[in-house]
Amino acid sequence: MSSAELHDWNPASHRKAGQPVRVHDETLRDGLQNPSVKDPDLDTKIEILHLLESVGVDSVSVGLPAAGPRALEQVEVLCREIVDSGMRIRANCAARTVASDIAPIVDVSQKLGLSIEVTTFIGSSPIRQLAEHWSPEFIRERSVAAIDFAVGHDLPTTYVTEDTTRSNPEVLRDLFTTAIEHGASRICLCDTVGHATPWGVAALIRFSREVADSVKPGIGIDFHGHADRGLALANTLAAFEEGADRLHGCLLGVGERVGNAPIELILRNLGRIGWGRDRDLSRLDELCRLVARTAEFPLPPQVSEPPRDLAHGPAF
Repeated sequence: MSSAELHDWNPASHRKAGQPVRVHDETLRDGLQNPSVKDPDLDTKIEILHLLESVGVDSVSVGLPAAGPRALEQVEVLCREIVDSGMRIRANCAARTVASDIAPIVDVSQKLGLSIEVTTFIGSSPIRQLAEHWSPEFIRERSVAAIDFAVGHDLPTTYVTEDTTRSNPEVLRDLFTTAIEHGASRICLCDTVGHATPWGVAALIRFSREVADSVKPGIGIDFHGHADRGLALANTLAAFEEGADRLHGCLLGVGERVGNAPIELILRNLGRIGWGRDRDLSRLDELCRLVARTAEFPLPPQVSEPPRDLAHGPAF
């Protein structure tokens, strides 16, 4: 070997070959909770939806329809666009663990003939229990009622525990086991306040996989990371390495407080390590610039101007 050859010190991934990984976009839901962004108009959201499909994003949260009439209307329009355009991207809606939040998702699904994934969420950490005066038993009972309602209407259901990375393992074991027994097909682990390190995320993924497999092998595991410690991307890649099969992110990292994992960097990094090379990212730069312009979320100075020479690839 020539001493002039580049040497890659990065170890090869130990993730099992052939184990699929999906990418889920939260820009139009969690991303818009950033206090510094503008909510794009509906035509722009439709354009974003098509561009997300073009770069190979697998699923997208189109909103929380129980938030009000405007949110419900926009969810229906975006879902109708998916149906009318024959899009491959899967629609997903957020809901608290109450039937009244899930009912509008059921209505839109039945109206359009579209299977919409329900992501029903509830806080699981001691802080939320203290603030809300919740007991673990109350959280379990409320979770069961919501999952039963969604599954009873034949909708794929993901059970989301907020602040998972600060939750007691025995509480999580009980909640995950119960959710899966009642028909949840995925569990979503959230680093809601950006507390975790990559090592903590790896431990959480291993724990969650062991619990899920003990109940029903094949249950999906999502990871949803925030950037309070600047570790959202690193944590997401750690989750991937340990076997999480769906990774959440938002374009440009927009999101609540300091933001979420940047989905453009998730896509680029997956491609660089040999996962997701079948995705065509040629319009990723266009997508990022559209979001930056319409959400009024400025790009970093080094990429604020369009690249002069695209021969070396887009800026992202």
